[in-house]
Amino acid sequence: MTNETGRIFREAWIAGVRKHYPGEPKPGYVTPWEETPEWERQAAAAVSGQVREFVSVSDGNTSKLTREQKGRFVALCWIAQIHRLIESPKPGYVADWAELPAWQRETDADVFEAIERGANS
Repeated sequence: MTNETGRIFREAWIAGVRKHYPGEPKPGYVTPWEETPEWERQAAAAVSGQVREFVSVSDGNTSKLTREQKGRFVALCWIAQIHRLIESPKPGYVADWAELPAWQRETDADVFEAIERGANS
């Protein structure tokens, strides 16, 4: 996965956090790409690639998915990457969709839509 695909994910994540997070987000939530830990960059690039591939194999019909469906896809792909990259992840890193706070669900949907726009352009 390229840095560019991961960067798209990260920039969409930061924008979503700034939009949806109640109050002041933790600094780690809005850390710029250049300062993001390597494992997180790898996960972001992989998930971005998975979304792009999903859009491609769906012939662009992902536009018909609901925001929740889009967000769930990002969240599930992220969980798989966390298990791949971290031996004993924190429970919050691998929380199921229903356990995620509303701001994170909205941000995951924003991430999908940002990657989808790039894949369709």
